[in-house]
Order: sequence, then structure tokens, then C-alpha cells
Amino acid sequence: MTTGRAVRLTLAAWLGLLSWHPGAVSAQAPVRVLSFNIRYGTANDGAHRWDARRDAVIATMRDHAPHLLGVQEALRFQLDELARALPAYRELGVGRDDGRTAGEYAALLVDTARFAVLAHGTFWYSDTPTIPGSMHWGNRITRIATWARLLDRATGDTVRVYNTHWDHESQPSRERSAAMLLARIRGDDGASDRVLVLGDFNSDEANPAFRMLVEPAGRDGAVGLFDTFRAADPNATVVGTFNGFKGDSTAGKIDAILAGPGWTVDGAGIDRRRWGELWASDHFAVWATLRPRAAQSK
Repeated sequence: MTTGRAVRLTLAAWLGLLSWHPGAVSAQAPVRVLSFNIRYGTANDGAHRWDARRDAVIATMRDHAPHLLGVQEALRFQLDELARALPAYRELGVGRDDGRTAGEYAALLVDTARFAVLAHGTFWYSDTPTIPGSMHWGNRITRIATWARLLDRATGDTVRVYNTHWDHESQPSRERSAAMLLARIRGDDGASDRVLVLGDFNSDEANPAFRMLVEPAGRDGAVGLFDTFRAADPNATVVGTFNGFKGDSTAGKIDAILAGPGWTVDGAGIDRRRWGELWASDHFAVWATLRPRAAQSK
């Protein structure tokens, strides 16, 4: 598995390129995306312990059937359980503590029937982004982003996806993380790629770090990302995504799916369902359905 900006074109990716052909594109073109902080599975959450709510997490994912799924706070054993329940996905990412399996992941799960994986990796939000476990910006917890470059088998487009989890305490860390993420998007190979950014930003819509991401293209290094939820529901006022296992949605929206130029939003929302007496996680999942503009029906 690659880290930093290293790129690997796998045999499977080449086979994906060779097997792609145009046809029936309009039926497949919408891309379903889900971002979900699933809460780390060793937390002492009482009635909401992982083994009590695991099935609700899996059911949420199955119901949305995303082509691209970003999870935050996932530990290795949780990802193993998701893999057994959702075998159609390829998992990308590493544990943040050692760059292998230790610590939380910001993993990307890719539906390989829709996307071929061309390259992928992880970077650390620090002055040494290729060094596992590194942190320098006032955060006491290691923070990472997982990225992938994908081939859309339905449209032939290439897509770069970033799944991120920013710090919950340090505002300087969040702002420097925003700057690094934008620099990565601008500097990574594939200038013509469509871009998606998923994550738990620990920053609401008014936070300067989050606002850096959604500045109009060309302004102070911005890349033209927009919040898919706001594209679908610009006037919503009850938008909180951290529920604390209480179902509360009155705080700010800190989880988001952002899209770059070239995407049209068919729909987006926050999954606030309760599963019996339980909430699936202490965050609500957020979802979006997007369509590459060039692939829209005429």
C-alpha cells in the first residue's frame, strides 16, 4: 500500500482499464457517496458499544449502497467485520499510528464494479506528511487523510477522492490541515480529474478552516469545492451531524461530502435514523448522489 504521493498502477487497475467500454452509461452514471464516522470500536459506550450497534452501521451502508464510502475512526477489527459483511468493496488506507494496522483509519471503501483503483495512499497532517504517526500543529492525536485515484468504469472519467479526519481540539491544526489538503488537490497528478472530499472535519460551516475548502475557485488557492448538502438544501437550519448517541442534530454540521467542479448534485442529506433504541454511531452518516455533468442525460 502506498503512502504520501507515491503512485502505483496495479495489474488490477490495468485490467480495469482494458475491460472498460462505453455503453449503458446513463443508467450507471450517478455516483453514490457516503461518509460515516463509525466511532472507534473499543470505546466504553455502554449500551452503544460496538457489538450492539455494528449491525446498524452495516445496515446503514447497505441501504445507501455507495459506490464510494469514507469511514472515520475505524479500527482494524471493525474494518475486518465490515469487509466480511460488504465483500464487494476494496479497502484503501492504513492505520494512522504506524502506517500499517495500528490506530484509527480514515479508510476508503471502493465498489470495484464501478471504479478501478489506479493509485492510492495516505498522508499525515504534519510537517512530515509521509512519516506515520507524525503530528506537529498543536494536535495531541495523529490526523490523516487517505486518497485514491480511480477510473470510473461507467463514464471513463478519472476521479480523485480524499477521505479525511481533522483534529477536534486544535484550530491551528484544522487550518493547516485545510491548507495542506488544498495544496494536495492542486498539486497531485491528474489536473483534469474530478475531485471529491469526504470526512469528519470537526469544523462547522462557519469555521475558517472549513470555509477555506469551499472558497470559490481561484481565490487564495481555492480549488472550487462545494458542499453537496448545501447544493441540495441551501436553506436547511437543523444540520448537526454529531449526535453524541442522543440523536441531537442542533449543533453545527461537521461531517460533509465536498465536490469539485464538474459535478452536479442529484441529492444529498443526513441519515438521522434510529435503530430501535440505538443510534448507529455518535455521528450521523452523510450521503450524496452526484452526476458528472458531461454524462447527464440529454
